[in-house]
Amino acid sequence: MKRGAACRIFRALARAYPEAVEEDPACVDPFQVLVATVLSAQTTDRQVASISRDLFSRYPDARSLAAAEVEDLERIIRPTGYYHVKTRHLIAAARALLDRFGGEVPLAMEDLLALPGVGRKTANIVLSACGKDEGIAVDTHVFRIARRIGLSHGKSPDRVEQDLLALYPRRAWGKVNGLFITHGRECCTARNPRCGECPVRLYCRYFRDTPQGTQQS
Repeated sequence: MKRGAACRIFRALARAYPEAVEEDPACVDPFQVLVATVLSAQTTDRQVASISRDLFSRYPDARSLAAAEVEDLERIIRPTGYYHVKTRHLIAAARALLDRFGGEVPLAMEDLLALPGVGRKTANIVLSACGKDEGIAVDTHVFRIARRIGLSHGKSPDRVEQDLLALYPRRAWGKVNGLFITHGRECCTARNPRCGECPVRLYCRYFRDTPQGTQQS
């Protein structure tokens, strides 16, 4: 797909989901974004939200999380699944933040990737939320929608990210993830996408190939 068409898709999604592009980076807590993103692996945002108040009231910063008792933390985050591994990663990451960054979340890709349990997707989400975009976070929604629309034919999140980075100017990188996630939840669902309601259907490879949207891509 050419860059012009990709940008028209971006603008159409921004018009359809204005709430997805209105977050003010100045109001974001990088520590909470980091922890929530680590917890979001293999679970839903709803599950993460359900435990967030209890979690952050007890562990509002890296210092308190680094000192957490394993059993206590596991009890809180258990609903998110894989809680043994997530607990180990969160405590280790908090200790690394204290040891290497004075308890603050670093806003550089290389530094974030050095934290336990943090991969490129998580790092991109943290950086994007803080207005420090160095890439595009490719989660399951972004991966599915980019391939379904025809923005990428990549078979891995890294390949899809590289294709999206080539299509969109840097100033748009931080908004792509939020727009695609919202579109994936509201319209372009994994099964039975609502193509007739889609604001970008005229640009979509999937819609052209299956006009009724009755098959999975």
